[in-house]
Amino acid sequence: MGYTIYYRVEILDWEGFRKFIARTCEGLGFRIIMENERVLILPECSGTEPLEIMRNGEGFVKTNLVEPCHSIFLLILHSVSSFGSVELWED
Repeated sequence: MGYTIYYRVEILDWEGFRKFIARTCEGLGFRIIMENERVLILPECSGTEPLEIMRNGEGFVKTNLVEPCHSIFLLILHSVSSFGSVELWED
């Protein structure tokens, strides 16, 4: 079985978040795809799904507890609180 992170976000400072996440992903060596209302983070960890963050909405990502991607995704999602609000839970 896999391990999943579920989240609900509302990003008020969307442009600020996009700049932050682009710089963060560049530093981590993760590819990132930016669209108008979402960003898609493509990790380097095998067995981990890409993390999709919508400007406002809910989502989930299966990490299978693969480190360091699992912990990095948690940190990225918690950082959303600097730009709006985030609620997350795991199973």
